[in-house]
Order: sequence, then C-alpha cells, then structure tokens
Amino acid sequence: MSLDQTEDKKQTDHSSNIRDAVREALQSLDEVISQHSAELRAREIGLVKELERGITRVTGLPNVKSNEVLRFAGNRHGFAFNLDPDEVGCVLLDQSEELSAGTRVERTGTVLDTPVGEELLGRVIDPIGRPLDGGRELSELKRLPCERRAPSIMQRAPVTVPLQTGLKVIDALIPIGRGQRQLLLGDRQTGKTAIAVDTIINQRNRDVVCIYCSIGQRSTNVARVIASLREHDALQHTIVVIGADDAPPGVQYIAPYAATTIGEHFMSEGRDVLIVYDDLTSHARSYRHVSLLLRRPPGREAFPGDIFYVHSRLLERATHLRKDAGGGSLTALPIIETEAQNVSAYIPTNLISITDGQVYLSPTLFRKGILPAVDVGRSVSRVGGKTQLPAYRAVAGDLRLTYSQFEELEKFARFSSQLDEDTRETLERGKRIRETLKQQQYQPLDVPQQIASLVAVTSGVFDDLSPDQISQAEKLLQDAMKNDLPELCDRITSGEKLNDDEVNEISQTIKKTVSELVDEELSNKKDA
Repeated sequence: MSLDQTEDKKQTDHSSNIRDAVREALQSLDEVISQHSAELRAREIGLVKELERGITRVTGLPNVKSNEVLRFAGNRHGFAFNLDPDEVGCVLLDQSEELSAGTRVERTGTVLDTPVGEELLGRVIDPIGRPLDGGRELSELKRLPCERRAPSIMQRAPVTVPLQTGLKVIDALIPIGRGQRQLLLGDRQTGKTAIAVDTIINQRNRDVVCIYCSIGQRSTNVARVIASLREHDALQHTIVVIGADDAPPGVQYIAPYAATTIGEHFMSEGRDVLIVYDDLTSHARSYRHVSLLLRRPPGREAFPGDIFYVHSRLLERATHLRKDAGGGSLTALPIIETEAQNVSAYIPTNLISITDGQVYLSPTLFRKGILPAVDVGRSVSRVGGKTQLPAYRAVAGDLRLTYSQFEELEKFARFSSQLDEDTRETLERGKRIRETLKQQQYQPLDVPQQIASLVAVTSGVFDDLSPDQISQAEKLLQDAMKNDLPELCDRITSGEKLNDDEVNEISQTIKKTVSELVDEELSNKKDA
C-alpha cells in the first residue's frame, strides 16, 4: 500500500470517528431535552417593554400562561394578567423602583400560589407567604394555587350549624350559620371591623380556624387588630393575611384569594373556618387600578365589567361540604364601605346580591352611642335562621318584629305631646330592648348568658328597671346562670329545645337575682 493510500485511510477513519461522536452527542442532547423540556420551556426570557405603577408590559414570552409567576431582575416578581398577541400584561407583586424598560423577565413555570398548613396559625403573612411578624420562613410548607374552582353543587351540604358571634343583636335577630356568606356594610367608622374582631374572639375553644384578611387597610389599623387578637388570646387560632395599603395593587388584589385558599385547605380536612375580608371595597379599587392601567374597558363607575365575577368567584368558595367531600365549612364575612349610607351603589348592590344576607351598621345609631350600631330593620339573614339554636326561637321569636315596630313608633312619637298608655308601654319596652342589645367591644357572650338577658327583657323583668340599671342587671344575670343553672346552660349550648317550664325557671331565677335592683328602683320612684 502506497503512502498516499495510507493517509486516505487514516482520514476516512478519523472522519468516521467524528461522525460517531457527533451522533452520540446529539442523541444525548435529545435525551436531556426530552427529560427537562418543561424546565427549558419555563426559562423563556423576555424584556420589559413598558413600566407603570404596579404593572408592566412584557415581550418575548410566547408560551406564558395566565396567572403564571414571572421573575424580574433583582428577584422581583409579578404574574401574567393580560395575554395579548404581541405582549403580556404583568401585575407586579413587589415594588418597581429597580425595574425599567429593557429589564430581563423570566418564566418560572408555576402559577400564583400561597402556603397552607397548621404552621400558619398565629402567623402574620402577606398573600405570597412572606412572614410579616419576624418569624421563621415558610418555604417548607405545602403550596396551593390562589385561584381555585369553587366546590360543585354536588359537593355542598345544607348549612345546619350556627356560627356564634357572641353579639346578642346578631345571634338573636340576624343569626349566621357555618358555611354562610354574611355581608357587613356601613359607612366609615361605624364598627364593621369591631364586629368581625369580636366574632373571631368568640371562636376561642370552639375549634374554628379564623382568617383575618386585610385589604388596603392602613398599617396602624391592622396593627391595632392584631394587638386586640393577641390581648384576648385569639391570635393562636387565627391567621392574618395582609395586603397593605402601601403594597402594590397586585398584592391587594390577590390577598382575598390567597386567604381563601388557606381556609379551603382546613375545610378539606373537615375543619370549620371563618374568614373576614376587610374590606372588599378596597379590593375592588385595586382591581380597577390594575385594569385601567392594562387598558381593560371600564364600565359603571370606571370599574371593569367583570368586577361582579371577580367577587362572585371569590365568595362562591365559601360553603359547607358534604361528609364525603371533607365535611368542613368556610364561613365568609366580607366587609364593604358605603358612602353617605348609599347601599344602592355599584359594589354594595353587587355584594348584596352575591351574599346570603347582610348586617347594616347605621352611622346615626353609632353617633347615639348604640353599639354595636346594627340597624335591625335593614339587616337580614337568609340562611342562618335555619341554624339558630332552639333556645333563641323560644325566647326571642317576636323580638325582631317588636324592636322594629318600636323604632318606627319612636320616630313619630317625637312629634306628639300626648301618647296613650299602650304606646307608652311599647316605647318603654322598646327602650329596654335597645339597652339589652347594646354590648361593649371585646366582650362576646356565651349562649346561656345571652338567653338570660333575652328572657329578662321579653318577660318584662326589666320593665321595672331604669335603662341605666340594665347593664348592671345583665352582669348579675350572667353570673346567676352559670352558678344556679349549670345543667340548663349545658342543654342550651348543646342545642336542646326549651319548654315552658324551663323558660319559667330561667325567669324566676332572673326575678330573684334582680329583685334588689327592682326594689331600689321602686323606692327611688316613690321618693321622687
């Protein structure tokens, strides 16, 4: 073999080896791509095209999904909100000071989610799960999507168990059931949050997980609520989720959805959950802010046309589940703020139609010092009456009608100087009902204590007392029920019916307890 032939053979063998090596490398690359294709797709890189307060427009992410979390430079985050053909409208979850046009954006491949689990009890977090109380990080907890489908009709069970608020005016006249959606509405500074906080405090030792979701509230107000819960030993069964007023609008927007996901986790485990949204007026405004910046068409009062759906898909997640679906319940207490008592505004009418009843707080009653300032005539519970304990129906069946008649009669009595005896008796009884329904904040009452006060006012025991003495008499009654009728208290709490003899027994105990106050009042009248 000549020298030239030898060289040609060496070159041929070398080329064959190179082809084999390239083929093996390509095969290995194909295997890597097939194994990690999802990860490689999630690492699409885009650029910020435009930046405004709370939102950005991003290009270069053709495969991004709705509600997918996006990572910006500096470990800033947002989520995909608008999926347009040429760009993605992104809502920011962090402050945007370090971002600018041209900033790199990276897909994460995960939808917007939040941590769930028992470890959240007693914690204060933001909707993404970042601790705000200085405690340990929550990175090891299970996470669930913030946006989840509401339970189907076949998974739901009737609302049958009452949720006791500890407030006489609500538990007796506007009862709430576990799994119900009861709206709290009224003007600013009328005590809406106070009712919600008292309800949370009253769930101590009742095996109810409570979630307080603050949306757009001032930090001082939220800190006051947290301090009140801690002071009354209610923070240990409560989770606080905060979308602060100085947070980006996107954080405020997702806060109630994240809080509901946390509650649904406990509900699926068979637990009863109470969630307070404080308040959905701020939530609607944050959604309007984001939508207008992303150029979604505005409708009535500049709110987007889907604002009803935004709130309905949130509140539809509150329910009572069947046994085979978990058996738990999620009770929602959304709060909204009215302006100048206008309940016919857009957001109030939306939420009134979505919820199962409403508790209306009157600024007029608040200014008169009638607290809680619940307007009984404008408040209603469309579900809770079926769950109300039988003891309430036995002693307070006609109380709502009697009190509403008194309020109407009182308005006209101001213009008359001469009143007949029946009208005077109705007015005097109504004044004592009003005093009985008054209640100081942070002092929720157990069911037997409430029943004692209601029996006293409906049976006429308080008629011989001046309105100023009723609060003192109520304290005596509450102690007497605990000490003198412990077995009857247990029966009332367990949901047994009261017969006439038992009502008379309570009435006799009440008369005996307040007899000294009655004698004192009668002697004062004789002296006068």
